[in-house]
Amino acid sequence: MRVMAQMAMVMNLDKCIGCHTCSVTCKQAWTNRAGTEYVWFNNVETRPGLGYPRRYEDQEEWQGGWVLKNGRLRLRAGGRLKKLATIFSNPKMPSIQDYYEPWTYDYETLLDAPAQKHFPVARRYSLISGKPINVSWSANWDDDLGGSREHAARDLMLQGIEDKVRLEFEQTFMFYLPRICEHCLNPSCAASCPSGAIYKRAEDGIVLVDQDRCRGWRMCITGCPYKKVYFNHRTGKAEKCTFCYPRVEVGIPTVCSETCVGRLRYIGLVLYDADKVLEAATAGDDTDLYESQLGVFLDPEDPAVRREAERAGIPGDWIEAARRSPVKRLIMDYRVALPLHPEYRTMPMVWYIPPLSPVVDAIKDSGGDAEDRDNLFGAIDALRIPVEYLANLFTAGDVAPVERVLRTLAAMRSYMRDINLGRDPRDEIPASVGMEGEQVYEMFRLLALAKYDERYVIPTAHAEQAHALEELATDCPVGSYDDRQQQSFGEGSGRPVPVAVENFQMLRNRQEADSLDNQLIGGGSRQGRVNLLNWDGVGMPEGLFPDRDGPGDPGRGEDAR
Repeated sequence: MRVMAQMAMVMNLDKCIGCHTCSVTCKQAWTNRAGTEYVWFNNVETRPGLGYPRRYEDQEEWQGGWVLKNGRLRLRAGGRLKKLATIFSNPKMPSIQDYYEPWTYDYETLLDAPAQKHFPVARRYSLISGKPINVSWSANWDDDLGGSREHAARDLMLQGIEDKVRLEFEQTFMFYLPRICEHCLNPSCAASCPSGAIYKRAEDGIVLVDQDRCRGWRMCITGCPYKKVYFNHRTGKAEKCTFCYPRVEVGIPTVCSETCVGRLRYIGLVLYDADKVLEAATAGDDTDLYESQLGVFLDPEDPAVRREAERAGIPGDWIEAARRSPVKRLIMDYRVALPLHPEYRTMPMVWYIPPLSPVVDAIKDSGGDAEDRDNLFGAIDALRIPVEYLANLFTAGDVAPVERVLRTLAAMRSYMRDINLGRDPRDEIPASVGMEGEQVYEMFRLLALAKYDERYVIPTAHAEQAHALEELATDCPVGSYDDRQQQSFGEGSGRPVPVAVENFQMLRNRQEADSLDNQLIGGGSRQGRVNLLNWDGVGMPEGLFPDRDGPGDPGRGEDAR
């Protein structure tokens, strides 16, 4: 047994209202700069829909994740020889059209327009070409077109269950699916990286990109089946969600969790046996992967597990945090959270509680008792959201675990309804789903009433780990840190590496590109890397709106519409 700690997240999809607050705050915190205009570490998808980037779940096309061949795991995109043959021209990547072409507006038309009869219009301009653009796709385009025959019908998760889905306006269904990097136990992005720039921190399992080691091969983009690694065309480096590690290290939740309006996110620590990860990922049948991943997790209440964790160097307060973890309770104790696409065999660590609300709405609209256990159980088989669709998302097509989760949530609703109305609770309701009344009450409290410190149980990094975890934002020595300290970090991730693009050496010295080139290539000179728009991130790119002040511009004057 080799005990390791992993930060994990659970999202309750019943509470997501699709407000995109998490996406906007993440964007402002991490990717609000040149080169990342199209990058969304956090995005909220409308299902059914195509997702972001479009049809990212089509692994026959994008070659992400792992496959099992002759009992051994292999990258779907191929091994070292295939990567070497395509290292300078990787063909298996989404294009900018699969994401979307980022744009801005000619705001000066509005700000500087003189008094006139017709209100001026700010035209849309591409941030890539600088030319006028008609917007036809974006990161949350499905949100505006949820249930449409044109886009929702092309959702890969609907294949094989088309006869159970109605896309007519009054018969369709939709729910929201927030997505971040899964910070997998078996990350295929890290295995795909030729330069070894992507690594998984030993301290907490967060997957990061070393900006100095990244060479821009973009194999990680192909390797990630969730397409949550992005390429910064300004720096030539890969970037991804960092699980807000500077916040997590001091016990603060991620930005997306902190600002979530629906309070649907839970963050906590889980302990797992690293020696069982490979065995679990090589389960023979895709439908066995959910249970096999559950078998990797360890119970922090077990004295043997606690002893091994202490022997592995996991601090005592981290073990205690694993005991109180809401993620552990939802995944392991109540078993109502499910992984996203376990068939990719990456063993994701962002899990989801499937939505149940449409069941209640359907019963209520038919005039029945929407909280009665028998009505709820009977309605699960006739959901507007087919159980098969949820199974395709969360259990590789196995409907049994999804039905069990939905029945558990339905039993919780019915059991708590009696308590809230002052009736005697009926113990047969939790017994019908293999639980006790006290467990159901605790689960209800966690899902519906949990306070801040119950939803986020995040142990802080220890002082003795500070040098190994910190990322220096300056070239000046900090405290006792110097080159000699690099030998005393001990086990873990090793020496600090820059994972934020702002600390990338080339950007810090981009005004001295020639001298930097001399250092990198030992003399000579070559032109430094520049943005596609030759923009330094300050003010408006030169020539972005070439026709703004020219004659016939419809964005100005009396002819504006």
